[in-house]
Amino acid sequence: MYSPTSVFVTASTGLAACAIGGTTLHSFAGIGLGIGEKGELARKVATKRDAKKRWSDCKALIIDEISMIDGELFDKLEYIARSVRGPYFQNKVFGGIQLVVTGDFFQLPPVHPENPEKYFAFQADCWNDCFEYQVELTQVFRQSDLSFVQMLNELRRGQCSSVTSQNLTFCDRPVRVPDSGILMTKLYPRKLDVNKENEQNLRSLNQKTVAFLAEDESKSEFAMRQLENVMAEKKLLLSVGAQVMLIKNVESGSGLVNGARGVVVRFASINELEEGQNVAKTISPSGLWPVVLFACDGTERLLRPETWSVMDGTREVASRTQIPLVLAWALSVHKCQGMTLDRVEIDLSKSFEYGMVYVALSRVKSLEGLKLTGFDPSLVKVHPKVVQFYNELTTCELS
Repeated sequence: MYSPTSVFVTASTGLAACAIGGTTLHSFAGIGLGIGEKGELARKVATKRDAKKRWSDCKALIIDEISMIDGELFDKLEYIARSVRGPYFQNKVFGGIQLVVTGDFFQLPPVHPENPEKYFAFQADCWNDCFEYQVELTQVFRQSDLSFVQMLNELRRGQCSSVTSQNLTFCDRPVRVPDSGILMTKLYPRKLDVNKENEQNLRSLNQKTVAFLAEDESKSEFAMRQLENVMAEKKLLLSVGAQVMLIKNVESGSGLVNGARGVVVRFASINELEEGQNVAKTISPSGLWPVVLFACDGTERLLRPETWSVMDGTREVASRTQIPLVLAWALSVHKCQGMTLDRVEIDLSKSFEYGMVYVALSRVKSLEGLKLTGFDPSLVKVHPKVVQFYNELTTCELS
């Protein structure tokens, strides 16, 4: 067993890192964008005191969402680990660090891989030497409808039977707006489309907006930069009628979890919250707080500020306190990765890359909560190298 200070939790993206209480892999490594020759990067890391200390202290490195790390970068990190950790570790794979990586290569791929021959992390020269065990977990927890699970398993591997195609075509249908007024969330591949959709809908309400300003604390510039990865926004604008989504687990027993959908029904004035009057005034200069009707339990809840922490081992190095909501007329496929949504609308005629159709469809619990337009079986794309990789893996089901 390792001490908590020698175990570092990272992920390939900022959102994934925040979800598991870690930092991005790039930030941990001290490599910036990771562009450049491996020797040059190693020399730069060696001159950064904090980055070098992280590498030296590290005995176990956890990397989530490994599918978005390309093989060229993975090889660079392995070289840096051996170079920076000192002579004793120069001949040990990954500098003697135990690696625990998780993710699904059938999902979103690396954004801008440097080397087409090393598109995926498993194509790195050092990949097989780094792991004693490589196992595929097969138990599905998000969906309980077995027929829907079977359909998703097909799509995940780039297959689309006539039955699956027919079922998905039927999802292009009018959907009744529930009495609660909580609409389906539209998923887009691009953040630009998401922002446009949310901003236009907020303006169209013709209601007075209320601003909420995040309260940030940090012990270093490095830690402050990590707050950019927190899903809570620096400035959040809401109004009555705004479609919103909860971005933090607030009350799991009632379904108030990350991804729960609702609509702002009013604002309440409260003189002091548990977090402290000074913080409350900073976050809500107006003194107003959103009351949200949630779909999960049909009740109205007053939302109070919540805190997101950036951790370095067991030590908190930065935090953001903000109302745990984002506008949710639309979300990006990247942003909802890891979430479970009740009702989703997807237009597949938009530009979707490898794995994105599966990721988008697998966010919803059941076909009943899915409105799908522009579906064509040819859009179900899986990289052949990924199929080959999984065909050679051991499978394991958790009970």
